[in-house]
Amino acid sequence: MRLRRRHREHAEVATESLNDIMFMLLLFFLIVSTLVNPSVIKLLLPESKQSQTLDIQQVLLQVTADHQYYIDKNPVPVADLKGALIDATKGLEKPTIVLRLDKSLTMQDLVDVLQVGTEIKVKMILATKNAG
Repeated sequence: MRLRRRHREHAEVATESLNDIMFMLLLFFLIVSTLVNPSVIKLLLPESKQSQTLDIQQVLLQVTADHQYYIDKNPVPVADLKGALIDATKGLEKPTIVLRLDKSLTMQDLVDVLQVGTEIKVKMILATKNAG
């Protein structure tokens, strides 16, 4: 009497849901990676051969290539730039504004910002990238 089965059962690993899990992990890491530095403003600074650091309280004014103005990473309309700089430097003993202008901007853009600083009588320093 022969009682053997004709078809043997093989062990299988169910991988149908593995694709869904990998897709969800990919989406999760893509979303998280964009949230790492949401307040970083990308600028290409002009280069200089010497650099100097400051140990004083300062206000950071950044101007991007598309003429977006930021004071300490807060966007400011061009029309309100003078008032916003006055408010930002109000409590400082020796107000100093560090200018970070994109190197693609023209000299006129720099002069326009410097004129605002002259009007409110604050010291302005141009930030550069060390060439070395």
